[in-house]
Amino acid sequence: MTPAAEEAAATDAAAAPSGGVGGSSGGGFGRFLRWDTAVGILLVAVMLAGSGTTDGFADITNLSAALNDTAEIALIALPMTLLVVAGQVDLSVASMLGLSSALAGALWDAGWAFEMIVPLCLVVGVLGGLLNGWLVTRVGLPALAVTIGTLTLYRGLASVVLGNKAVSDFPEAYAQWASYTEPVPGTFIPYPIAVFIVLAALAAVVLHCTAAGRALFAIGAQEDAARFAGIRVRRIKLVLFAVTGFMASFAGIVYTLRYGSARADNGLGLELVVIASVLLGGIDFNGGKGTLGGAVAGVLLIGVLNNLLTLNDISSEIQVIVTGVLLVASVLTPRVIALVTERRDRRAAAT
Repeated sequence: MTPAAEEAAATDAAAAPSGGVGGSSGGGFGRFLRWDTAVGILLVAVMLAGSGTTDGFADITNLSAALNDTAEIALIALPMTLLVVAGQVDLSVASMLGLSSALAGALWDAGWAFEMIVPLCLVVGVLGGLLNGWLVTRVGLPALAVTIGTLTLYRGLASVVLGNKAVSDFPEAYAQWASYTEPVPGTFIPYPIAVFIVLAALAAVVLHCTAAGRALFAIGAQEDAARFAGIRVRRIKLVLFAVTGFMASFAGIVYTLRYGSARADNGLGLELVVIASVLLGGIDFNGGKGTLGGAVAGVLLIGVLNNLLTLNDISSEIQVIVTGVLLVASVLTPRVIALVTERRDRRAAAT
């Protein structure tokens, strides 16, 4: 990226509010009006309420299990956050997870070593992401339409690869790695979540502390201006889709090991939870706004809520409804608040 492009990207990113409510991103009290901050506060409130009202919620074992249940969502949410910040979306991630799981099961059933299966599944994920990116950046199709199509394509390929079979009996060492019963020594953090923490820290640095991150905000805010500034928009989008495919495939491996079963329908519908988590965390679906911390808070909030509902014997159908309500609220509420704030400012200026 040229110095001029970096300067333009930084200017555009600074001009766009990063997840604030009503465009407020300044210091002081305005910081507490930020949507991502509000989600973080809500997460703490839900955890405190759960600890006081639900037996076993605050137990270390339950917290470890709750974290592990969000592993796949959290892993996919990282590249999805970067993708949405850049004004794109990938709805095929759950189908890629299923394809990765089905491929791992088929190859394991065929006698392959698991150490050979994992790299091959990851390569398939990258290729799937590159296909999405190529159709968006080179053919010029909208990401929403493309990934709805590949959502069906990848799920169909998973069914072709494995059919209706369910393959189990994966290596015990890998299965324990994906289980919350074998956390990182000295902690209650499962290994998949430890991987997520490392990747989240890396993604946060990239998004908020580098020229590449500023370029993502610039692309999401004003793609044409970013292109004229010299930012390689198409290349960046292609890389983002490839990384998203890679992480979806890796999440498929984790999902398979965690449940001990490879099936073509693994992760069905998971893309909606990922999108809900990212948007709930304050990432603007139109691009150009948001923080990675907000997205992480959104993932944890949905995970904690689902765990709390499960402990209170609330059905999975109700949990899906709660996720849907949160998705609608995450999209609607910031816009309503921004509209009210804008009208208030206009009235103040008029007087």
